[in-house]
Amino acid sequence: MNFFVRLLLSAVAVLIAGWVLPGVHLDSFWTALVVAAVLAFLNSFVKPILLILTLPITIVTLGLFLLVINTLIILAASYLVDGFHVDGFFSGLLFSLIVSVTRAILDAFAQKKEEK
Repeated sequence: MNFFVRLLLSAVAVLIAGWVLPGVHLDSFWTALVVAAVLAFLNSFVKPILLILTLPITIVTLGLFLLVINTLIILAASYLVDGFHVDGFFSGLLFSLIVSVTRAILDAFAQKKEEK
């Protein structure tokens, strides 16, 4: 899939998660698109560094600490993007889970359509 299609699917997933969760506030679709781009950047460059630095605690917690890392990435995006606000850690955790599940569903539909 094209990078821009993935970015649009991520923006839709961010919009859906923002609509479902009361602790997440988005101003517009354009804000969701910027959030998707910032999350892509943070997941590409910052997350691998955090994974290496926290490898021992991730092993001890059997990978559950990865949820904390994902939440920290979401909170960092909330700090960086105007018009996107996450109320707290738990809202960030739920936002991360909803975006991941929604994105997986949207990717599955896009793959099916691409195969036809």
